[in-house]
Amino acid sequence: MSRRTARRTPPVPSAPRVTPDAPCPCGLPASYGACCGRYHAGTAAAPTCEALMRSRYAAFAVRDAGYLLRTWHPATRPPAVELDPGTRWDRLEILETTEGSAFHTRGTVTFRAHFTEGGRPGSMYERSAFVRHEGAWVYEDGEFPE
Repeated sequence: MSRRTARRTPPVPSAPRVTPDAPCPCGLPASYGACCGRYHAGTAAAPTCEALMRSRYAAFAVRDAGYLLRTWHPATRPPAVELDPGTRWDRLEILETTEGSAFHTRGTVTFRAHFTEGGRPGSMYERSAFVRHEGAWVYEDGEFPE
């Protein structure tokens, strides 16, 4: 195939650059470094299931598949997480949280995650279940209520 007839593959967008001083993608009024960035870096653990949910959303936003796998219960964790480079995560709404504090072993977080894909806005609605595993909060599974 000559250079003139070679098909060009469109460039894949790189992961969004989020500096420690940038606003945290999870939506809380803190910098990324002081909020979810410390969980992603492994210097702190999410103290509640809502904090874990927010940090997992932020991991989708910054395309940190390793963090998503580390915070997924081993019994339900997939072998890999593929993050779509064409999806931009725009905003997280926490709609309801049940249990999930330092005094619980289970909890749920119902949320709506807003995104843009192919230039079109969309949202995902999920009720996520979290459990404590070896002392830390982990994502167990989710359901998509109508």
